[in-house]
Amino acid sequence: MNSWIQHLPVLPVVIPLIAGAAMLLFVEAQRRERTIIAFVATLANLVVAGMLAYAAGGSIPDIWPEGIAVYLLGGWQAPFGIVLVVDRLSAVMLMLTSVLALTSLIYAQARWKKMGPHFQSLFQFLIMGVNGACLTGDLFNLFVFVEVLLAASYGLLLHGLGQPRVKAGLHYIAINLAGSFVFLIGVSLIYGVTGTLNMADLAARAPQLAHGDHVLFETGAAILGVAFLLKAGAWPLNFWLPGAYSAVAPPVAAVFSILTKVGIYALLRLGSLLSASSESGAPAPFNDGWLFGIGLITLILGTAGMLTAIQLQRLVAYSVIASAGTLLAALGLGGAAVKGAALFYLASSVLATGAFFMLSEMIVRTQQFGDNVPGRAELTGLEDSPHPDFSDEVVGIVIPAAMAFLGMSFLGCALLVAGLPPLSGFIGKLLILSATLDGASPGSVPVSVWMLWAAVLGSSLVGIVALSRMGLRLFWSSEEIVTPRLHLTEAAPVAALLALSVALAAGTGPVMDYLSLAGESLSSPQTYIDAVLINNAPSAASSGLERAGE
Repeated sequence: MNSWIQHLPVLPVVIPLIAGAAMLLFVEAQRRERTIIAFVATLANLVVAGMLAYAAGGSIPDIWPEGIAVYLLGGWQAPFGIVLVVDRLSAVMLMLTSVLALTSLIYAQARWKKMGPHFQSLFQFLIMGVNGACLTGDLFNLFVFVEVLLAASYGLLLHGLGQPRVKAGLHYIAINLAGSFVFLIGVSLIYGVTGTLNMADLAARAPQLAHGDHVLFETGAAILGVAFLLKAGAWPLNFWLPGAYSAVAPPVAAVFSILTKVGIYALLRLGSLLSASSESGAPAPFNDGWLFGIGLITLILGTAGMLTAIQLQRLVAYSVIASAGTLLAALGLGGAAVKGAALFYLASSVLATGAFFMLSEMIVRTQQFGDNVPGRAELTGLEDSPHPDFSDEVVGIVIPAAMAFLGMSFLGCALLVAGLPPLSGFIGKLLILSATLDGASPGSVPVSVWMLWAAVLGSSLVGIVALSRMGLRLFWSSEEIVTPRLHLTEAAPVAALLALSVALAAGTGPVMDYLSLAGESLSSPQTYIDAVLINNAPSAASSGLERAGE
């Protein structure tokens, strides 16, 4: 029993890799076989992610006593071999990715899977890249998995027709290729100075560097941080995001909503480990001051973008930027309690924007196509096919009361994005603000805390105005609203994500117990370092830690 459980950490990478490769063996006409493989793989990924989250909670102490699962590929000891690590933070990211993947896959069955060849294979490779980036314990494989997810996202973004999509896709590709180049320069510089790319070993070796080498190391870390900020959608590197996210197909946009969080995950992970290696904290831009300032500006500009957006999907894309800004600013204030609360908000915002992206396409169908409201066929080139494989019976059952469903779902998504009670978006923001006050000394609350309060509350107010105006225009201002045919495969994923947001709010206590410990482990990363080095590579770890203590 224990022997196969020990292999769980590698499965989130292996399962989508095998599924994506297996689907390539089937020709385009064999869509049913591809769909079966895709669903089996995605469900298996969800089960594995749930088991890893359970294990990261310390529930299997005889295998992973500290709740940190370390997997050595090929039996090579860290820091010399490839290592995968599962702790509470990476387990949360795996769960969110699996949930988004399953709901998006269900939504894609309503015609979107036929947008182009190998859509489902690319979808699986995207999931593999996200999972691998959240599991890997070294910088080189972080670069590799980020490239895998980006390569898959390029293909998915360019699937379908339409000039806006091609134009946005080319911008997206150019910017991310530049980001990858910067990423590689940073990784190369760090390896040249320290001789290691294992993140835990890096934390042990950084304090031993001579002054000149340490300057080079901090330069490499700064370059690497710029690449992560670009992936996170932080200002001023996020100008590509609204165009790309609003042009992509809805099920792909839903999964894309977690890609910016992968950048935040990388900043959080490496910043946590590097802060343990220096008394002055992590180098820029991983340190608190940089993250707070960049996050605050990102939050303000993302909120302003929501107010100026004319199309619903573009408004949702700006809300992704605003949520990234909220997270960066909150993490910039530091403290274990703030980090735990920020992770709760991260989970809520990912579920909300995932549901909102899928819902936005259904709402667009209620509008008469005009200059400012592109239709689905115009954006994607998809037309209803007379072929029986694409008939309504295959796509799914048409649900009744379509307008009532759209209105209620829009209200739910708006409450989540704006952060109004009683849903999890409100609780996430409340937890962050409360934690910042609790962490301050009585009678001397720092100005930065009040700045975050003002920015978050102001963002919520402006978000209410932007979403109310959009809702009024979409549902009440038009005299020629068309009642769309909504299929069960389209409505169910949106309803499921909103239900999960409600469940997240209802279970705030147990969820925060889990996430608070994740925040504490990020503030005290020695347990992570020991699990990777000491427990798995006694000789290398001992030498590294001895050097660190000199």
